[in-house]
Amino acid sequence: MADLDLVEFAVDYARKKGATYAEARFEHQRNEEFILKNSVLDALYITEDSGLGVRVLAKGGLGFAATNAMTKTDVRVIVDDAVRIAKAARRKDPIVFAPEDPIVMEWSVPQKKKLSDVPVEEKIEEILHIDRELADLKLKILARFFQQANRQIDKYFVNSEGSKIRSFSPRVRLDYFLTVMHYGNAEQSHQSYGRSGGWEAVREIDMLRRTLDEAKSMQNALAHGKKSPEGKMDLVAGPMVAGIASHESCGHPTEADRVLGREASQAGKSFITPTSIGQKVGSPVVNVVDDPTMEHAIAFYVTDDEGVKARRRYLYKDGMINEFLQNRETAAVLGTQSNGASRAVTYNVEAIVRMANTFVEPKDWGTDEMLEDVKYGVYMKSFMEWNIDDKRYNGKYVGREAYLIEEGEVTTPVRNTVVELTTPAFWGAVDAVGKDFELFHSGYCGKSDPSQALDAALGGPTIRLRNVYLR
Repeated sequence: MADLDLVEFAVDYARKKGATYAEARFEHQRNEEFILKNSVLDALYITEDSGLGVRVLAKGGLGFAATNAMTKTDVRVIVDDAVRIAKAARRKDPIVFAPEDPIVMEWSVPQKKKLSDVPVEEKIEEILHIDRELADLKLKILARFFQQANRQIDKYFVNSEGSKIRSFSPRVRLDYFLTVMHYGNAEQSHQSYGRSGGWEAVREIDMLRRTLDEAKSMQNALAHGKKSPEGKMDLVAGPMVAGIASHESCGHPTEADRVLGREASQAGKSFITPTSIGQKVGSPVVNVVDDPTMEHAIAFYVTDDEGVKARRRYLYKDGMINEFLQNRETAAVLGTQSNGASRAVTYNVEAIVRMANTFVEPKDWGTDEMLEDVKYGVYMKSFMEWNIDDKRYNGKYVGREAYLIEEGEVTTPVRNTVVELTTPAFWGAVDAVGKDFELFHSGYCGKSDPSQALDAALGGPTIRLRNVYLR
């Protein structure tokens, strides 16, 4: 990382120009991405970008500006712009930030096999190996699409309160799309897995086994799958299903900027209000958390992009709305402290309230224990589609891999299981939470304008819902 002295210069200059608070965030990102289509290298991208974003408070307003030209002249220009924007707001209600102690530290994610040490040819060959193993299954896989991405993010954050934080985060992601045919019927699947760390992530996630298992289950569903039953029955949902429900019907509606209505015209609203803390939203066995400190999860971080120390956030606790995802601005409005949930996709956009790694907290049930107590129902191991309304209240999840449960036994595969419930009805039906746990499933969580698509992990244990309507 070069020109780090300019980060501190930006903060000092902003104070001289009348900012009551100033922060500067330098980022250097190295991205490498390739696409394989049916064993053919379709695209290869290698990019590198760096720059500085400056945010200030002045006369009760908030201003932000950024540049990728790292000279003192250019830094002065963006600081002048940020201060002018802040002052021009002429707010009746001044923006303030909840107080935080300064942090001086360095942190990084360890790599067993550094991304920078592995040639791109070796990375391509490893994913080609997975593709060849798929082809050797002798299934009728019409389309095999792999998208593999590696990102290395260096940051240096400084603010006028004394924080100085350097960090390094390497991330590995693999997305695949499969289309399997059987006697004129098709089954499609898209899965995305990711991890913070070095190239060892591909094998630690066990991508070969996961991809082969998915293709086999798709073929099994086509060859033997029946129409999913309809009506009220029990549902056992795997970690992937628990994860998408956690992300969509807990993580998003507890974002404090949504709760305050500030994302209404961009990412949406929330059924939760500022006075909803303590309101019942599920059964007492439900804890849904968002935790940036989960080691090697793709959205791992020690400090957020406002320089606040990260921690586990209990969004739903014992079936109650427990806390919101906060940045320093929303925390001041709501009379609390930031819980380190402010993130930006890169240097040239402002950090906003975001999820990280969102999941159901595991408990002590075994999956077999949950299944054996179900007389008739569905075991939905994974999903292929989800929909949820603007307030994150009415949700729908469609199964990809699912099986009938009869007298406690998993029997025939079933296709297109649909569970459509309100958020309180979904979480209120949960009566058992497993001790198994997965957090490798990753997505890009979109929000804001201009859009910011950030890494986010979702998962949890297997959970059981009693007497819910399936169709």
